[in-house]
Amino acid sequence: MEIASDNVARILMALGVIFLAALAFDAIGRRTPLPRVTMLLLFGFGVGPSGFDVLPELSRAWFPVVSDMALVMIGFLLGGRLTRGNLRERGRVVIGISLAVVAATFAAMWLGLLAFGVPGTVALLLAAIAVATDPAATADVVHAHGRETAFSDTLLAAVTVDDVWGLIVFSLVLALALLAQGDGASEVLLHALWQLGGALALGVVLGIPMASLTGRIDPGEPSLYEALGLVFLCGGLALWLDVSFLLASMTLGAVVANLASHHDRPFHAIEGIEWPFLIVFFVLAGAALDLDALASVGPWLIAYVALRVVGRLLGGWLGVAILRVGVVMPDLRRLGLAMLPQAGVALGMALVAARHFPDQGEAILPVVVAATVVFEFVGPLVTRWAVTRADDVKGV
Repeated sequence: MEIASDNVARILMALGVIFLAALAFDAIGRRTPLPRVTMLLLFGFGVGPSGFDVLPELSRAWFPVVSDMALVMIGFLLGGRLTRGNLRERGRVVIGISLAVVAATFAAMWLGLLAFGVPGTVALLLAAIAVATDPAATADVVHAHGRETAFSDTLLAAVTVDDVWGLIVFSLVLALALLAQGDGASEVLLHALWQLGGALALGVVLGIPMASLTGRIDPGEPSLYEALGLVFLCGGLALWLDVSFLLASMTLGAVVANLASHHDRPFHAIEGIEWPFLIVFFVLAGAALDLDALASVGPWLIAYVALRVVGRLLGGWLGVAILRVGVVMPDLRRLGLAMLPQAGVALGMALVAARHFPDQGEAILPVVVAATVVFEFVGPLVTRWAVTRADDVKGV
């Protein structure tokens, strides 16, 4: 009992310090170019095993649960932006530029790694993984900025569909790679279709009653219970059914936003409580970072980071050029760079690739893990620069 009490005391003290530190970082972030996401990651690294190692041992067990809860809420909120009105207004731009960014990132990474001497299967899988974005970090930078613009709205919608494209590309590439070595490609392809189709179906099945039933009670706290209950139910069912919980929660948000014409309180309710979950998520993500991973991959890491930056930059420029929207919104050329953050989705893809290709996994996993370290620290800085620069260009 004494041991349990000691653990509880350490956990409560750790949470108290984390939330107070986040309050300070939020104030600093409003007065400096440093996004609070980057500062929380640095703080987590400092208190984690690679730093002073002062977090309770149990905190490592929190990370999967906290990260899933945070990403489910982020997915729901991002899906809520995919309304008919928003899609009519900028759907062509969002889909066109996001596809250009995905295609350019994949092509630049694949061809660049091949030219660098990386084996073909490894280069193909890393190119598919490079497409993924971190929606949590991107959304938080936009939210912390506190000003909605055409650029920020387009960015959030693009991040939403980007991970959908990423899941599709990775599933097809994985099946192609397995087919090339004659090993279970049909099973992988069927599983990928189940993950995507099942997630869409789950989001629709839960979204239709949620849109109709929620918000019927008088305004107040019950809306928070309704929203959280259905969002967490969606995430839990998705994990249980082995479908993409991020895509399922995005679909849920999109269905509710388009069908619940009588209210929009579920989104306001979740916006009010998502930040505490994200605080713990980013601190624990920082604590999970391992400097040894950076040292073990060397030149391949440099190539991966450089090629992904080139692909994102090139994709944004190509998308704007193809759609011919550069005159109206020249700042959209930076949309690809604003989508640099990369974390959980990419790590999940890397783990799947390593499971199917154990030999290549020894090269893939360290590169992706180390790259997420770089992109989680640098990506939010670039995203914030792009968002604030868009304000300057538009004179907002």
